[in-house]
Amino acid sequence: MPELTITETGERVCLELGGFARGQGTSLQEAADDLIHSILRLVIAFRSTGLRAPRECPPDLEMVDFLYQLGEIAAAGGDIRSRVFT
Repeated sequence: MPELTITETGERVCLELGGFARGQGTSLQEAADDLIHSILRLVIAFRSTGLRAPRECPPDLEMVDFLYQLGEIAAAGGDIRSRVFT
């Protein structure tokens, strides 16, 4: 499971998951919703085009597996929130 970090700046809340997805809002709920939308956009792109990485920079296989799992949940009509916010 990638690390989930929470940062508050003034009246803004930022959630970041593993350095690859970010959500922002004026509340924790808004930031969580934005993060989920960001992850879903990434997962949809990942499922439709695959993953291309240069040989010099191989992908983190655990991260790829995590994204694949999220894609499977979303494709089956499930809610990825329980998997992301475990």
